[in-house]
Amino acid sequence: MTVKKRSRRAKYITLYSPFLMKETKHELIGEPIETDMGRQQWARCTRSRHSQLVNLDAIEQEQDRSKAIIHIERESAKKYSPKDIYQIGDVIFHTVWDDVGIVRAKEVTSNGGKSIVVQFEKNSEKRLIENLL
Repeated sequence: MTVKKRSRRAKYITLYSPFLMKETKHELIGEPIETDMGRQQWARCTRSRHSQLVNLDAIEQEQDRSKAIIHIERESAKKYSPKDIYQIGDVIFHTVWDDVGIVRAKEVTSNGGKSIVVQFEKNSEKRLIENLL
C-alpha cells in the first residue's frame, strides 16, 4: 500500500512590489487575521522575498491592488518587552531585530509560561516570551 504525501498548495496573488517598483507574484503566508479594518494577511514577493501586509477585503474590491498594502509604521507600534502582555492583532516593534510585526497567536510554553507568535516583515514568524515575571 502506497501512501501519497499531500503537498501544501500555496496561494498566490499579483501585487505591486514597492521594492521592485512593479507588479509581481506574491505568496500568501499563514492564515488571514480578522481585524476592525477587515481580513489581513502577509504576502511575500516571489522575486525579492520581501513581505508586506495586505488587506484581503480591499483586494477583492479594488482593481488597483497597490491600495491594499498596509504600511506598518514603527512610531505606531508598541516596543516589545518580554514583561508586557499583548493581544492578537497588536503591532509590535522589536528593537534588536529592527523589525515590526503583528501578533498572530498566543501560546503556553512547555514550562507553563506564555508566548506570542509574531509575523514580522523581515524575520518571518517568530515566537516571543510575554508576561515574564
